Amino acid sequence: MAFRLERIVLRQIRMPLVHFFETSFSRTYERAIVLVEVISEGLSGWGEVTAGEHPFYNEEWTASIWPLLRDYVAPRILHHDFDGAGDVYGRTAHIRGHFMARGGLEAAVWDLESRRAGVPLARHIGGGARAQVPCGVSIGIQDSAAQLIEKIQTELHAGYQRIKIKIKPGWDIDIVRQVRHKFPNILLMADANSAYTLADAAHLKQLDEFNLMMIEQPLAHDDILDHAILQAKIETPICLDECIRTPHHAEQAIALHACRILNIKLGRLGGFHAAKRVHDFAQAHGIPVWCGGMLESGIGRAHNIALSTLPGFTLPGDVSASKRYWKRDIIAPGVEVSPQGVIDVPTAPGFGYELDLDYLKSITEREDVLP
Repeated sequence: MAFRLERIVLRQIRMPLVHFFETSFSRTYERAIVLVEVISEGLSGWGEVTAGEHPFYNEEWTASIWPLLRDYVAPRILHHDFDGAGDVYGRTAHIRGHFMARGGLEAAVWDLESRRAGVPLARHIGGGARAQVPCGVSIGIQDSAAQLIEKIQTELHAGYQRIKIKIKPGWDIDIVRQVRHKFPNILLMADANSAYTLADAAHLKQLDEFNLMMIEQPLAHDDILDHAILQAKIETPICLDECIRTPHHAEQAIALHACRILNIKLGRLGGFHAAKRVHDFAQAHGIPVWCGGMLESGIGRAHNIALSTLPGFTLPGDVSASKRYWKRDIIAPGVEVSPQGVIDVPTAPGFGYELDLDYLKSITEREDVLP
């Protein structure tokens, strides 16, 4: 379904978190998020740039998004005749990195195209066979083990099927031991966010006794080879996140046996086109995948739900309820998780939720219409 984008609207919003979220590299109290609206023939599609406020997860951060989209991406996208949303990724492939900025716009185009076709986004990307997606939850580093255990108990009562806890040196083996002792039978995983090196292999091997689903990205954000060496030394499956930035990275990691599981994030990979390629390759090689989260607002959360309907997403992802993070989301109603720990996949065209435009306007700090 050919189309041409006439305008791109950039908006930066600020949303306070219900509770701080801490990883091995930072603690976050509020999110500054760039939203992308693409417009063609009177219809709008919406995307979210998932970069954080600082260049700690990768090289992108909120303040870097605006000039990249305005000066480099938009001129290549506006007033160009596209045969389909899948062509957008290649149109900006000459830009080195900056996948989150490019992916936010690319996701908006997929949303626009699905609205033009009158079908749910999940079906438009090739998923949608399942009516519900299973949900896990990610819990950041807390001020005490007791506080962490209390939060885990709350999330289990809410129905979440899998618990992910953040770890770092000094907050790892003993913490996991306490959690596993308290909850011996839950699906449990640990996320290190690149906090360790290969010299810590013997230390990380202690995690084998806790029957974890996986340890996520224990080593450097740009490393694959050391992960292959580590995976040969430990029984706990390694899941790769930060270092899988392209489909080729996924192919290399699987060929080197650097992981047994992959986390797929739309922003990290640059949108649906590349995410689907990673999904397809992993599925063909028997590697399960799941959808990771980046503290998204409702727009990014809705895109993650659509992505999670692809058949290879066999593990509960980080797609959780809006109320876990926001007192008020920019979609209405917010994403809800059932007592059984699943989210109903929306059936309306596009990403399937209504935007709360009044609230969106009230929290917008910056806006620019291109061209």
